[in-house]
Parts: sequence; C-alpha cells; structure tokens
Amino acid sequence: MTAINPAATAADSGARATERFAADKMNVANTPPERVDLLAREVLDAVAGTIRRHKLTYAEYNALKAWLINVGQDGEWPLFLDVWVEHVVEEVATEHRHGNKGTIEGPYYVPGAPERGVGDSVPMREDESGRPLVWTGRVTSTDGAAVGDATIELWHADSDGLYSQFAPGIPEWNLRAAFRTDAEGRFEIHTMRPAPYQIPTDGACGKLIAAAGWHAWRPAHLHVKVSAPGHELLTAQLYFPNDQHNDDDIASAVKPELILDPQPRPDGGDAITYDFVLDRA
Repeated sequence: MTAINPAATAADSGARATERFAADKMNVANTPPERVDLLAREVLDAVAGTIRRHKLTYAEYNALKAWLINVGQDGEWPLFLDVWVEHVVEEVATEHRHGNKGTIEGPYYVPGAPERGVGDSVPMREDESGRPLVWTGRVTSTDGAAVGDATIELWHADSDGLYSQFAPGIPEWNLRAAFRTDAEGRFEIHTMRPAPYQIPTDGACGKLIAAAGWHAWRPAHLHVKVSAPGHELLTAQLYFPNDQHNDDDIASAVKPELILDPQPRPDGGDAITYDFVLDRA
C-alpha cells in the first residue's frame, strides 16, 4: 500500500480543504431557529450523556479542549467532519432513493474540472504511473430511460495516494475531469487505477488516530458526481475488490454496491463496467 507523501502535510491539505469549502459551500440557506435549537440541544445532550456515563475527568476535558483548538489551527475541520461524520449525513439524506447508492464526497472535490469527450482520458502527466483503467457504463433514470448529456465528474488520487490541488508538485487538474454521456446515456473514460492512501496524520486528526489506536487508511477509490437536469445529484465513490481496508475504511464510506469488478485487458490495464441509475428530482 502507498503511504501519503510526507510533503503533503496535514496543515497544507487542511488549509486547502478549508479554503475550498469556504469558496464553494459557505453560502448555504439559513436553517430555521427551531431546527438549530433542536439539533444543538440534542448534540449537547449526547455530549453531556457521554461525560456522565464515563466520568470524564478535568484532565481529559482539557485534553479535548486542546485537541479541538488544534483541529482549527491545523485547518482540519473539513477533514475531521468528512472522515467521521459525513457518512451518516449521506446515509440519512439519500435514504429515500431508488437509484444507485452513493457515499461521501470527502474534502478533495474541486468544481470546474476540464470537460472531456466520450472515450477521452482524464488529464494526466506524460509519465503518470499506475495501471491503466478503462471505464464504460451508462446513465439511466429509475424508469429505465436513457439520460443523455448527463455530466460525470471524476477525480481520484494518483499512484502515490495524492490529490492534485491538495499536494505540491502535481499539475492543477491532474486526474480530474468532467465527461458527458451520449444520446443513449453511454460513456467511456480512460484513467489510471488509484492507490490506497492514509489521510494526513501529522495534524490534529492524526493525533486522535494515534491516541485511539486506530489506522488512517482509505481503500483505493474513484470519486464521481453524476448530474443531469431533472434528476437528483448522485455523489459516490467506487472501490476495488480485495483491498484490505474495504472492511475497515477510516471514513466508513464503503458499501457493497460500490465495489467494482475489474477485468484484465490485453494491454496490461484493467476494464470496468459500472452504470448509474438516477432518481428524478
């Protein structure tokens, strides 16, 4: 497995993730006061219940305060929330759907990726390492109708477990692109198979992982967003079989329906077929 490059520090990745969140998602609709009251009280009650049940000491409380301060200083709130909380939010927000299963977006999404045509490759370096991957599939609605001109945004780590725009020395849009389906909803994408990686461990999240005796690994995966007019946005990650961390992903994001079935190609790469079924909005 590939460990994350030491040059991709938690502070740097955290700062970039925080900046990206501020640019893309800070302007959200106001939540009604009664909803804020309900959720805030229940979260605080749950914290209070944990303190009472486990007889929290002042030393432990102060350690918690210091750690929470460190999370903010390291810019790791997006990482912390996306790794340990988002999977539950996603589960609740999409439980009504009849189409494909989705999963978390994670902290490394960047909108505005360059568009590519059907059968094209994602942007990559001339000497991009890894195993070539050809992905074909189709996008349909839950009623079986083809969804032409749907957009499939794809992004993923490289063979060192690093994401462009979140680690130094990688071209801006490396392994990031947007593809459109044809009139029959079909698409074909050429990329490289990503590597498993550890989330950054030199910051506050890493301190929690070490203190709790956890591991920091995410299994190899492809990130996608599939969108089309009149349909609900689908956000998902697609995983590869036999990864040792499919069953204990640090982000708890793996679902059986999202595991691929790669087949070897004569050119030494892999081929995958994976279709999407979108719920109508």
